[in-house]
Amino acid sequence: MHVDVSSLVRPRAVAVIGASAKRMTQGNVVIANLRDWGYRGAVLPVHPLAERVDGLAALRHVAELPPETDVAVVAIPAAQVDATLDELESSPVRSAIVFTAGFSEAQARALRRRCAASRLIVHGPNCMGLVNFNDAVPLYPSRPSKRLRPGKVAIVAQSGSAAISVMNTILVGLSKVVTVGSEFQVAAADYIRWLAADDATTVIGVVAESIKDPVAFALAAEAVHEAGKSLVVLKVGRTATGSAATQAHTGALVSDADACDAFFAAANIATVADYDELVAALECAALTRKAAAGKALAIVGISGGQTALACDIAESGGVAVAAFTETTATALRAALPGTPGSNPVDFGATVNPDDRNFAAALAAVFDDPGVGAIAALQDSQASLNPATLLNYRPVFTSYAEAGRGASKPFAVISPTGEGVDEGVRELLAKDGVPLLRGLTPGLRALATLAGGQPGPAGAWARARATDRSAFGAQAAEWRRALAGRHGPLDPATAFELLRAYGLPVVKSIVVRDADEAAARAHEIGFPMVVKVASAEIQHRSDVGGVVLGVGDAASLRAAVRSVAKRVAAARPGASIEGYEMQEQLVDAVEAMAGFTSAPPFGPLVVAGSGGTLVEVLGDRAARLAPFSVDEARRMIAQTKLARILGGYRNLMPPTDIGPLAGLVTRLSQLAADLDGVLAACDLNPVLVRKGRGEPRIVDALCICA
Repeated sequence: MHVDVSSLVRPRAVAVIGASAKRMTQGNVVIANLRDWGYRGAVLPVHPLAERVDGLAALRHVAELPPETDVAVVAIPAAQVDATLDELESSPVRSAIVFTAGFSEAQARALRRRCAASRLIVHGPNCMGLVNFNDAVPLYPSRPSKRLRPGKVAIVAQSGSAAISVMNTILVGLSKVVTVGSEFQVAAADYIRWLAADDATTVIGVVAESIKDPVAFALAAEAVHEAGKSLVVLKVGRTATGSAATQAHTGALVSDADACDAFFAAANIATVADYDELVAALECAALTRKAAAGKALAIVGISGGQTALACDIAESGGVAVAAFTETTATALRAALPGTPGSNPVDFGATVNPDDRNFAAALAAVFDDPGVGAIAALQDSQASLNPATLLNYRPVFTSYAEAGRGASKPFAVISPTGEGVDEGVRELLAKDGVPLLRGLTPGLRALATLAGGQPGPAGAWARARATDRSAFGAQAAEWRRALAGRHGPLDPATAFELLRAYGLPVVKSIVVRDADEAAARAHEIGFPMVVKVASAEIQHRSDVGGVVLGVGDAASLRAAVRSVAKRVAAARPGASIEGYEMQEQLVDAVEAMAGFTSAPPFGPLVVAGSGGTLVEVLGDRAARLAPFSVDEARRMIAQTKLARILGGYRNLMPPTDIGPLAGLVTRLSQLAADLDGVLAACDLNPVLVRKGRGEPRIVDALCICA
């Protein structure tokens, strides 16, 4: 599942292919970095003509490299890369970092095939290599800032520029910086898994443009969490472009962003929105402890305006703000006369500074059982007048003392993104208190500390990897039956598939004409619904292909004729298999469920309010398949449908969502089992009986890939 990247991160000797004896190239920069940093292994330039490169003896061929050569840095034109890797294949070298970009499509395809079959561990191409700060191994074709120093934070990025932006902004020490580039073989997940076991790393930040193997990524995240370390991901390219032209409602209800969000939720990975938030999250996690899951944030400060603004930002950003217990409120009112004792805590509301008991107030907040982390707001900008900083010194000292024995995460946030005073930052850092820049990044950083608890991160990944479906036999039969088919299934086949997975469908038969409908009406019973049956018509109500409330034989005949006439006018060329007769359920609420393919993550299951206005209402929650009944319950609980089923005024009796959750769970297993065969599925409406909660699928649109 994961590639061991030890030979790349801690090489005993480094070969450099592409360094010049006459000019400065990327290879020459790598040699200079290794020498300047005091790399302890051998640096071995390979050059077909030169005897020496940058003062080092050069080898003519890679075959001459000694057995301890763990990695070759490949910094040559695209046209030469394939042949060079071919030579390395039969050499002692264990791995290669390919900086090269600019491959043609044909060259890229050939290189991908080579990487897939190679015994070499290939990193890149189109990357800037990596820097191991702890062991002084800069396999990097640029000059890192001299401000950077060894520490506990690792950065893994596909983009070299992203890595540069983050490492040149962060104020804490770095352990490793890895740029994986195009990931033709080695991927970010391989480095994340390796860093989970790296004693020098406690915090990992990832900038991901794409996720090569979601299962491997999720399992790597689980290894990080089990090691007690923090993992924060910035996913770029999450543009919310839903498939509006899709035949299925489900595809129009979700987007690429939903699939990404569902993946990170399934893998229990904390995420941020931009570089500033990522930097703040890494700085915060590097100094303070992890937060308890499900706990909320307390906000304190000497300015009522700033603390109120922080609450607004937290609420709009989905960061929960704690409600204090009465015990906490009483203690706060005693420590800060004149304050209401609620969250946020405004120290400035106690007018006389001598009456403020910072220590007692902070202790009360720390002791509140609903508080998971504490944010203290305090201007700390480097541009402040020295006299002002001196006036704030007692506040900073109080915060440092509070952090010294803090039982929960505690950070000071300077309200703007401007650089902070280095003396203040160092004062706080000595006692494990991060000083973060900007309200939004700072609050998000504290929120990420509650992400990634050990345990659930790999549940979805293991379900995907093991493929232990309870419907294994049915799944194999259906995969064979649907192989080679494209487009929508006819309604009868769709219902047959759903029944095979134990999904509850309404009583339904398909008849040829009005005479057969009248003859078989007793099989369904009145009242009933009449619909056109055609694999070419996905949304039957759109073309007048549905008649509700058919109550007797005469109206049944009339309904069949009416549907036939309207459909012929709306879709004159459509092939009509017949007319579907369904039992009509009364006293029910319209729900919907479905799934759509979301590569590379697999099927994305959607559930929420249904009916003809499903896309207008947009009431839905999404999860990656497969998942448990408990997860399905949590998923449905996020929708307005759950509020309606929970009992709404006198219009809706309380209705258990359990049966609907069971339906959605079985649908998620169907989606996982037939991934790659079925591209999408709509179950709309799903009628849920008021009070009893029993669901029945009325319409099913299943589309083969």
